[in-house]
Amino acid sequence: MRVMVVMVGVVQATAFYGVNLKHKNKEHRNAYATVYMGTPRDYEFYVATRVLIRSLIRLQVDADLIVIASLDVPLRWLRALEEEDGAKVVRMENVNNPYKGQQRFKLTLNKLYAWRLVDYDGVVMLDADNLFLHKIDELFQCGQFCAVFINPCIFHTGLFVLKPSLEVFKDMIHQLETGKANPDGADQGFTGAYFPDLLDQPKFYPHLNGTTLDGHYRLPMGYHMDASYYYLKLGWRVPCGPNSVITFPGAPWLKPWYWRSWPVLSLGIQWHENRRQTLGYAAEMPIVMIPSVIFLGIIMMTRLARPSISKLCYRNTDKSSSLMQTGLKFIAIWSIIAAYIVPFAIIPRTIHPLVGWTLYFLGSVTLSSVAINSFLLPVVPILVPLIGVLGSLLVMACPWYPYGVTRALAVFGYAFCYALIAWGSMVKVTARLQVSLEKRTNFPKIG
Repeated sequence: MRVMVVMVGVVQATAFYGVNLKHKNKEHRNAYATVYMGTPRDYEFYVATRVLIRSLIRLQVDADLIVIASLDVPLRWLRALEEEDGAKVVRMENVNNPYKGQQRFKLTLNKLYAWRLVDYDGVVMLDADNLFLHKIDELFQCGQFCAVFINPCIFHTGLFVLKPSLEVFKDMIHQLETGKANPDGADQGFTGAYFPDLLDQPKFYPHLNGTTLDGHYRLPMGYHMDASYYYLKLGWRVPCGPNSVITFPGAPWLKPWYWRSWPVLSLGIQWHENRRQTLGYAAEMPIVMIPSVIFLGIIMMTRLARPSISKLCYRNTDKSSSLMQTGLKFIAIWSIIAAYIVPFAIIPRTIHPLVGWTLYFLGSVTLSSVAINSFLLPVVPILVPLIGVLGSLLVMACPWYPYGVTRALAVFGYAFCYALIAWGSMVKVTARLQVSLEKRTNFPKIG
């Protein structure tokens, strides 16, 4: 069980948990920073953080790379960030979130530590789910605080620019402790309340001479493009500033590093291409090989043992039992359903989508073969839903749709038509199962 150490006062926060980066070999005047918190999805965010850091290195940004890590993050992962990726790790206790907001935002107030990075002139604070198309070093010219409004009235804190200040940090902690902050518990709710007039500020445009500005500014949307806007026209046509950074807000299970998010969200393949060019997939390959070998072994074993399995599941007796027939039917149906669900839990979540979906189909075929050979069911009707899933993926991944609406209509049309075929196959399988049960009744005798 994880132990969360809570910060309890302004005095403690400023006296004992200050940030001193002199021993971290500071190399630049500015820094890109991200927060890495201990969460139930630790490994996924560890991978995402490493991809983000390496992406910035690949773009040759003129800034240090900082990871503000919770004390409960595994040390071996922090060492990898420092030694293999070149990041400078600063360990911090979690900022206590006094509000009863959504659980997923419980630790996001750790971003406030960015204001304590006072060894730097400017800091660009980033979420791990940012995908960089170009480097954005010009943002260090921005003022004391700058952010992007991807919502008409609320700016997003997946990317913002700040000038570090101990005074601002102390004031923010004070507002948290005295209950003056936004009560939704999210970092963007708090910072939105702390900078309430940002919407009225001028838009930031970098000066060619590199002049650093003062004050607060709104960043053009091209610096932090919401991935959901892409699906309207299946392309980026953001007129406000350079199209430089993509962010993936929304449901956690649809983050781009999950293989199953593609092709439902087609931008996921772009994130994985970025990972392939930076971090790679060497860490996941041994984990990928294990289920592959297991699936292939199960297919061979069930095929060779088919006569024995069928005799075990259907043993002739003089007496028939409707209760046992019902039990066998229930087991058969749920074994078929499990063939489409269980692979999602077995396959490593952060592998490449093409590898992930290949393993999914292999796993589904493997588990379906157990049901087919155990209950003597027809092969094609059992695999019809799996063929339908493959078809839906191809429809979603088709690159020739002119607009997102066209793509959505094509997917819904395909799903509606194929649902009739799937229903027919289910009826056929149920009828075949009933016939088999009537011919070879009763549950196998034990011993």
